[in-house]
Amino acid sequence: MSESTVRAFQQQDDAFRWSGVELRAYKEEGAAPFRDVTRQTLFARADMHGELRYFEVAAAGHSTLERHVHAHAVMILRGRGEVLVGEQVHPVKALDLVSVPPLTWHQFRAAADAPLGFLCMVDAQRDRPQPPDADEIARLRAIPAVAAFLAGSYTPR
Repeated sequence: MSESTVRAFQQQDDAFRWSGVELRAYKEEGAAPFRDVTRQTLFARADMHGELRYFEVAAAGHSTLERHVHAHAVMILRGRGEVLVGEQVHPVKALDLVSVPPLTWHQFRAAADAPLGFLCMVDAQRDRPQPPDADEIARLRAIPAVAAFLAGSYTPR
């Protein structure tokens, strides 16, 4: 990533990009289930404790279902979709703010016809994501709205 004080925004082929910022894979393929997600680290400095990252989930894509010891602060920049936080599913759209407490299951899903782009502020030094085990998946699927969300068929009321 460039050390420029300004990284100009560049919309490219309907994707959000910034000059001097590398477009990276969300995670290593096969490491965890996800679909059509990229990430960009917009701001990170050794003398600061946080990182600002931009994630883009393509239409009908989703991030992994996971939890961490660290908290997240997420600002939706574009598109719309749904987010699972704990045991609740919420519709989200541009400029909504999502707070993910420590050790809380979470997953972002883009709408079928629109991408979902969001900024995520996290600790620079953070723990590894924890995937759910079979018992946790079963517990979450026992909640009807969460089961529909995980199946990709959730419809907000």
